[in-house]
Amino acid sequence: MNMSLDDETDRPLYSRRRRNLMRFVVLLAIGALVLPGVIVTWTTQLRTANYACQIAVEYYAPGATSSRASFDLLPTELLGWNCHAVMFDGQEFFVAHLGVVPGAPRLIPLTGT
Repeated sequence: MNMSLDDETDRPLYSRRRRNLMRFVVLLAIGALVLPGVIVTWTTQLRTANYACQIAVEYYAPGATSSRASFDLLPTELLGWNCHAVMFDGQEFFVAHLGVVPGAPRLIPLTGT
């Protein structure tokens, strides 16, 4: 029996089960590398947005009882972190747009003096 070289190369090196297991392990490893970075980025942005929102609420709505920063996808002109003041009766009103990557709010004086 003479086997040609083509017959030997047609067979896969690893079985289908082993290839699927290797794919799963690689995807799991990539997820383990990326997920901590995503979590750290999100928590840092959340903390920064809350702090910037507190500053904006103290400046624009000194009578507010608290502040709330949230990441909004709609409306598109306000895409990103938005700051809301919470009043004593529970009503909320928009105070400032903090951007997609939150930072210190740009505080513009309300009066001309």
